[in-house]
Amino acid sequence: MSRHSDQTIASLRLGAQLAQSYLQQIHSRHVAPKPEALTELRALDCELPMNPTAPTETLSLLDRAGNPATVATTGGRFFGLVVGGSLPATVGSRVLNAAWDQLATTQDTSPVALQLERTSARWLLELLRLPARSSVGYVTGTTMGNFTCLAAARQRQLHKLDWDVEQHGLFGAPPLRIVASEEIHVTVTKVVSMLGLGKRNIISVETDSNGAMRLDKLPQLGPDCIVLTQAGNVNSGAIDPIGAIAERAHSADAWVHVDGAFGLWARVSPDHNGLTQGIEMADSWVTDAHKWLNTPYDCGVAICRHPSAVHSAMSTVAPYFTADTDVAPKDMVPELSRSARAMDVWAALHSLGTIGVQDLIKTGCRHAKLAAQGLQSMGFEILNDVILNQVVVSSPTQPHRLNELAESVRRSGEAWFGVTHWKQRDAFRLSFSSWATTDDDVARLLAAIRHAAQELELI
Repeated sequence: MSRHSDQTIASLRLGAQLAQSYLQQIHSRHVAPKPEALTELRALDCELPMNPTAPTETLSLLDRAGNPATVATTGGRFFGLVVGGSLPATVGSRVLNAAWDQLATTQDTSPVALQLERTSARWLLELLRLPARSSVGYVTGTTMGNFTCLAAARQRQLHKLDWDVEQHGLFGAPPLRIVASEEIHVTVTKVVSMLGLGKRNIISVETDSNGAMRLDKLPQLGPDCIVLTQAGNVNSGAIDPIGAIAERAHSADAWVHVDGAFGLWARVSPDHNGLTQGIEMADSWVTDAHKWLNTPYDCGVAICRHPSAVHSAMSTVAPYFTADTDVAPKDMVPELSRSARAMDVWAALHSLGTIGVQDLIKTGCRHAKLAAQGLQSMGFEILNDVILNQVVVSSPTQPHRLNELAESVRRSGEAWFGVTHWKQRDAFRLSFSSWATTDDDVARLLAAIRHAAQELELI
């Protein structure tokens, strides 16, 4: 065996051993790092070694100094930021992915990466009940998914106005109007800016009490419009009336995009897919696999009804496209160099199956309702209609002290969640997205909140 293979296998064995030890302790450790763990991070801030270090020594240092300073997002008691933990099959697929080290650019650079992309794309479109001929691109997350789809929207809408943006840029181009919810996610605003469409060109549409766009407040639409909708308001989980919006938009030749970072997965659950009625009528959709599908970070998905528009906006070759063309992934997303991200999606979907994905979504929604009922019984106020996996919570008497409450729970090590400001109210937000969360974890969360609230005299 070569020296290269010896070192790699020794590192793999040690890495697996250290990872196994970490996962075995994940349910008993503090969710947030202890203060002393942050101090130990200084060991990683060393001078760059002059000479090579044994790979096993490097891994040992990483584990010794870094392990205690991790936030236990892959456990069952992290309730912030709509974060899921890595499914068992995806932990293994990520190890294989690193060992294979595939460049998912073309058929020549990695036949297996392309097969995994094609198959998982078909599975996703079937599960989400979206048009079968849509393009599916694997990107770092919803931010770049939005970038990909909105670049396609920009190309197609400007083409309708007799402007080739790929050839001529935006100087002198007809202006486009961006119609979006007043609760548009900050990353979508960022993408609008990155694409040169201009934040000032965003027309904000009023939302209802649960954060869904009001259909009666839509402006007059036309081919100069891109309508940005949400499937899953990041605070409340609300879903815009996308089917009705799409009907109105398409009658005016406007484009409809769906930011479905987590809420698009409601399509999979028989108990919740009614919330997404008509969503298949949109032109493009994005979602994160690393949220409710529980793949490791980072993995987002950009889906578009009009593959030719994506190809025109993203291609590194001549902008041709036919429905029967087997297009290289590099020509359908921003990155040329890219990992085999679809491998984790394939592993997640294959290991769970349709019923497993349905159960994953159903359980998250059930936990959200369980938490909302428990918090309401303590005297907290639930600000949103708990229709998915999001719960927005406030104090009727001392909302200004909710940050203290969240900090107290984090210090206890029992759970992690963040604060928010929604509908002119200070609140904290709970997200139930992890396959690892159990009823017992929800009970521990509620007990920790009760204890902290009693100490702070909030209840």
